[in-house]
Amino acid sequence: MTLPLIVYRSLRQHALSTWVTAAGIALACGLLMCVWMVKTQSHAAFTQANSGFDAVLGARGAKLQLVLNAIFHLEASPGNMSAADAEAIRRHPMVKTAIPIAVGDNLRGFRIVGTVPELFTQVEYSPGRKFILEKGGVLFSADQRQAVVGSFAARRLGLAVGSTFRPYHGLSFDPKAEHAEVFTVTGVLAPTNTPADRVVWIPIRGVQTMSGHDPKSATDVSAVLVQLRSPAGGFMLDMMYNKQGNRLTFAYPVGAIVAELFGKIAWFDQVLALVAYLVALVAAGSVLASIYNSMSARQRDLAILRALGARRRTVFGAVLAEAAGIGLLGAVLGFAVYAALFAGVAQLIRAQTGVVLNLAEWHPVLAICPLGMVAGCALGGVIPALKAYRTPVAETIAPVS
Repeated sequence: MTLPLIVYRSLRQHALSTWVTAAGIALACGLLMCVWMVKTQSHAAFTQANSGFDAVLGARGAKLQLVLNAIFHLEASPGNMSAADAEAIRRHPMVKTAIPIAVGDNLRGFRIVGTVPELFTQVEYSPGRKFILEKGGVLFSADQRQAVVGSFAARRLGLAVGSTFRPYHGLSFDPKAEHAEVFTVTGVLAPTNTPADRVVWIPIRGVQTMSGHDPKSATDVSAVLVQLRSPAGGFMLDMMYNKQGNRLTFAYPVGAIVAELFGKIAWFDQVLALVAYLVALVAAGSVLASIYNSMSARQRDLAILRALGARRRTVFGAVLAEAAGIGLLGAVLGFAVYAALFAGVAQLIRAQTGVVLNLAEWHPVLAICPLGMVAGCALGGVIPALKAYRTPVAETIAPVS
């Protein structure tokens, strides 16, 4: 019990420097874990959150813009496509389901998307899971001014079954751009942890015939969400629309297209990771400096320990264990920093995209990072430990005349 006691008393004696150093380590550890977990989970969530669709057909433009607009409700629509084109893809023998959508309006910042009831009755947004309504709600019909609201949007907007609202023109909220039409909420979707939770859904005719919209586009749609009968159909339609045609864009497969987005912003993850590594390096250096600078004050105590029978290796081990102990304290506090950072980032991602990240999800980095911090701090304690190891007993204890 001698070594742990020596370490404990030393840490308590230098409590201020111990806590300051541990705080730096906690920040580095928490930041590293947060960067890694957010990157890993968001990549998996976005590439898998296709709302149950294999592809998107829309106006000629970038595939990524089309997917972000139609699946994640983030980008502006690249343009409209005719009802004839939407019907043609619906009747294609390689297509299992085709759901048209129309966008261009919002409700206090939340997207209003026009669609057909089949989206809720026929489509599984994930394997084995269909959209369901909370108690008391019913789906809208195709001809009435009704709405079904995603769970997140309903909570933020204060909407419930029976609530009424007027849409606003455009994708950004402008209080001066209110439409005349009044819609009634007939249902609120149960949480799906997908972008659908942030959407106010209305009949597609409700968008197409809304006042202020171009009458010439009364039958146009913004995109068609497509489920295929087989992957071969995706390559066939890609050839037909993208390589042989020049009017429409067929975005397939959705997951691979979203992965391109992460490839474009990989530099941002690298910058955050570099910052975390630099903070970790500074924290390990502060452990070295803190213990090394206190060696002059500790030399007499160490010499007395040696005179009382403590071996050189015991003194060496005590200083090394002290450095590792500071690292361990910082690593434990790092989980609190990680939880706070992750919760904040996850809430922001959910509010902006509807994608949910899981704080409780396990990943090996949650063990590797803290252990690496402890090892780094122990390494930073080697030089002070060597100095303590070489402390001359006789010269240090001898009284100064």
